[in-house]
Amino acid sequence: MAGNEGNFAKGILIWVFQIAVVLACAVVAAIFFFQSVTMQEGSMEPTLASGERFFINRMAYKLASPARGDIIAFKTSPKADARLHIKRVIGLPGETIQIKDGQILINGETYKEGRDLPVISNPGLAEEEILLQAGEYFVLGDNRNNSDDSRYGDVGNVQKKYIEGELWFVAGPLKKIGFLKDDQ
Repeated sequence: MAGNEGNFAKGILIWVFQIAVVLACAVVAAIFFFQSVTMQEGSMEPTLASGERFFINRMAYKLASPARGDIIAFKTSPKADARLHIKRVIGLPGETIQIKDGQILINGETYKEGRDLPVISNPGLAEEEILLQAGEYFVLGDNRNNSDDSRYGDVGNVQKKYIEGELWFVAGPLKKIGFLKDDQ
């Protein structure tokens, strides 16, 4: 009978150890691979609303590069306390971007987006062609006429090294929890 109690206690200890290892791995993964961010501004409306919370996949661009249409979180400087911005990738390295008559031109061709977004009233720096260098991305907010983005000098072209990751999961509000869809 004493042998059964010893086996039972040993089984419980193994079970507790396994749970502790799984929880430790989950915490490490959350710290190194994911980051939480709250949308602070209305520059991505109607796609993303102010106050919504998201998880950023920090590993998304370690082995790959951002694609046109990706929604990314980035900083404009290397400072640790630099504010995170959330915008949509429009222009890729090596491309020329221009905004003319409210339309986005990529390499001289009109860019047709898969979503209904407002016509751009202020082309900003993109009134003239902008040539994106290696590792540079041109980003815009979906709220095109109320967004501080690559059209303005305080944001400018986004360097890949300042991209924190891709938004991939809505963490709140409760009714919107789930993965971001490709058409967002």
